[in-house]
Amino acid sequence: MDDPQARPHGGDGQFVRSLTTAERDAEAARLRSLGWTYPRIAAELGFNHRADAWNAVQRVLKDTVREAGEELRTLELERLDALYVAASEVLEREHVTVSNGRVVDLHGSPLPDDGPVLAAIDRLLKIQERRARLLGLDAPTKQNISISPERAAALEQLVEELGEQ
Repeated sequence: MDDPQARPHGGDGQFVRSLTTAERDAEAARLRSLGWTYPRIAAELGFNHRADAWNAVQRVLKDTVREAGEELRTLELERLDALYVAASEVLEREHVTVSNGRVVDLHGSPLPDDGPVLAAIDRLLKIQERRARLLGLDAPTKQNISISPERAAALEQLVEELGEQ
């Protein structure tokens, strides 16, 4: 690209966009939505190549999807918070056993009913599990496994032998 601010910065090679580049990306996406071709967008916005115009539009699309996803995630977390509060209130209430429309009495005191408490605990756990999935807390972690050159050679030899059979 001809915009030096759009090039990777630092030693990590990450793409860093300036405000100017972000605005130009947005304009490229707007023009594309009007049916413009990538070569025409590149010429209009001063990109060196048609691929630069395509990349600009792709960045906008990716950011738009990410923003919409974050908004949805926030909404879902708020809903889960409300459900968690409601289930917690059920858990904290006193529950008594009722039979034939009457409170069951045990030595002068109402017999506690553990059913609603256990159901509230189950519901709280389900809400926590959903929250963990939504936040990616239970996602598998990537492992970097390396083997010695000797073991790599032995593995290659084994694969070749298996391929011959």
